[in-house]
Amino acid sequence: MTGTPPTSGTRVRLWRWKRNPLKRHCDVIEAWIVLVTWFLAIAAGVFAGQAAAHSMDSAFSARRAQVHPVSAVLTDDAVRTPPTESGYEDGRVWAAVRWTAPDGTVHKDRAKVVPGAPAGTSVTVWADRANRMVSPPATASEALLQTVLAGVLVAQVAGTTVWAGGRLVRARLVRRRLAEWDAEWRRVEPEWRNLSGGRG
Repeated sequence: MTGTPPTSGTRVRLWRWKRNPLKRHCDVIEAWIVLVTWFLAIAAGVFAGQAAAHSMDSAFSARRAQVHPVSAVLTDDAVRTPPTESGYEDGRVWAAVRWTAPDGTVHKDRAKVVPGAPAGTSVTVWADRANRMVSPPATASEALLQTVLAGVLVAQVAGTTVWAGGRLVRARLVRRRLAEWDAEWRRVEPEWRNLSGGRG
């Protein structure tokens, strides 16, 4: 039993790559544009995503190399009730701390600690190479999550940009083809009308 030919409403896949007496040179060009666009979009996405992830990972590694944990002590009792003005508080409170740097110098600053911690409580804070207190670096899991998210986001943007560029080129080709068809129809229409009139 032979298969039935596709009807006019059936979409024939990959028709631009098949032999067809009605296929024009512009159809072959359009097929190559589609193929190259998808290839470049995937390649650009992969390359840009890897580059972004590597850049983020390098930034996190550099940040970890520039800071170090130090042991500090509270110089005053921490308040027992955390502030409620902002929804971004993490339940800890600010308190004065003091620590001694490796060179023997004593430094003072304020750090977030557990509410109600008494003076003399040991806490861990982070300092840079100049012994200034800084925010702690991202943990390994946080760094991995941000690296992956950055890579995926950049990959999508790069791939979509290339794909959109290919679509614009293809749209210009389609408009050119339609203009050619319109010009050809204007040339053929008078002859077709004469032949149709003669048959009538």
